[in-house]
Amino acid sequence: MAEVQDVRGAGARRRGRAVAVGAAVLANAVVWLLSVPAAGLELAVTYPGEETATVGAGIVLFFTAGASLAGWGLLAVLELVARSRARIVWTVVALAVLVLSFSPLLQVEAAGSTKAVLAIMHVVVAAVLVPGFWRTGPRAVHAPSTPGTPGTPGTVTRGPVAPG
Repeated sequence: MAEVQDVRGAGARRRGRAVAVGAAVLANAVVWLLSVPAAGLELAVTYPGEETATVGAGIVLFFTAGASLAGWGLLAVLELVARSRARIVWTVVALAVLVLSFSPLLQVEAAGSTKAVLAIMHVVVAAVLVPGFWRTGPRAVHAPSTPGTPGTPGTVTRGPVAPG
């Protein structure tokens, strides 16, 4: 049976996840810089019944960091309650959240280029965090079995087994 072992220390796991969060924030900052100052786009969105709002760098960085830290928190909780399946469950949830995150883009009024840039930002965060957090999780390894115990997973039996 597979046993979950943390082959990395807690410090290394935290550093790896902090790097992933930082990389997601930095990646979205780059997307914003390329889109707004460099390409001259104005990321303006209007929710029904509200005034037009501009999506500035501060909002992008704040929400990227917040969502990334929330993902980290969920993974940490899952590692406590779902040990061997934590990474799988977290990845499924993260991809579901990514899909659901496109919903507001369908509800706002905005230029096609604005919606495209915002969608790219959502994908960029997932593209950084999913593999970044995946690599930092504990890995399932096969526990060593007692040699010569037939029927035990992982036991290699050579030749006939002599009766007890």
